[in-house]
Amino acid sequence: MKKILFCLLIGASFISQSCINDNEDPVAVTPTDGAVVNPDVGGATEPNQVWFDLGTNTEIITKRTDWDLAFYSGSAFKVILNSSIMMAAGKIPGAVNIDLVKETDVTTLMDEVQVANFNPANVAYIDDVKGDVPVGYTAIGEIKATDSENAVYLVNMGREIFTGTVPTGSVSTGGDLRGWMKVQVVRSGDGYKVKYAELNATSHKELIIAKNPAYNYTFVSLKNNKEVLVQPEKKKWDICFTVFTNTITGAGSYIYADFVTNNNLGGAGAYEVKIAAPASGVEAYNNFKASDIDQSKFVYNDQRVIGSNWRNPVGVNGLEVYGDRFYIVKDAEGYYFKLRFTRLTSTAGERGRPQFEYKPL
Repeated sequence: MKKILFCLLIGASFISQSCINDNEDPVAVTPTDGAVVNPDVGGATEPNQVWFDLGTNTEIITKRTDWDLAFYSGSAFKVILNSSIMMAAGKIPGAVNIDLVKETDVTTLMDEVQVANFNPANVAYIDDVKGDVPVGYTAIGEIKATDSENAVYLVNMGREIFTGTVPTGSVSTGGDLRGWMKVQVVRSGDGYKVKYAELNATSHKELIIAKNPAYNYTFVSLKNNKEVLVQPEKKKWDICFTVFTNTITGAGSYIYADFVTNNNLGGAGAYEVKIAAPASGVEAYNNFKASDIDQSKFVYNDQRVIGSNWRNPVGVNGLEVYGDRFYIVKDAEGYYFKLRFTRLTSTAGERGRPQFEYKPL
């Protein structure tokens, strides 16, 4: 009898193992079952950036004005501006000594270094909107090893968060102007040194910034003269709700509310699934399964896959979420999720109160 049971166990083991194709990778099992999420964007002035991790169903919330510059942690030496507050930067012609630059030297340039002024040329003063930093353009040029090759830049510090009253259903992406600074970034060992000052100052402040490979960037507040923690570690977030400076063909840079970026630098990819009428987008989302994933559609070099494509602020029914589309996200750890947006406003109609649901695949 014991011999019979032993043979049966061996046989069962052989059968179960033979069902696994040698060419198939095991499917990673995510630690979450998904959720319905109300990210705390903060209401009609959208003051918050919400960094959300799908795998653990957690969010980190920071203020849009917490930071000004972010220093890339990868092998390249690059710096990006805070696009959520409409920052911009332009090289000051002929300037090599930051302490000698004064406001009268940059009066004409101040008229040009702007965001959302419907001038197509203003894209030169913002970072590549795709967020593909290793290969993309940055308004502050790549930091050279030789100090003298790094220019002094006029930096438009953007706008504060609006503090007034916003009518129901409307949104305000910016308040008072935050002024101007002159900035020069050089290398400091394997990291950076940033020199900065008000335009008419004859001396400057400095901060030393080390690269931290656990993060996409090290963030700095020039206003508060310090390094600040903004993004979670690069493998610990997937999407971010934020105000965002994007571009419009023929009109240059433009500021968008209700924007959602994906963590392409951390390895996250995404693509949109759009359902043709008369089929139901909700039904298609509910029925979508792992075997429906199309690997060829994932985008890894553009943070705007979701962007503002999920909502319609001028729909025939007013503010609305598009019901004919949803998104497939592969997170930085290799897990797959389907995600659809269910609300653009609160039940009372207040903007900046979105909702989405997601499930692992």
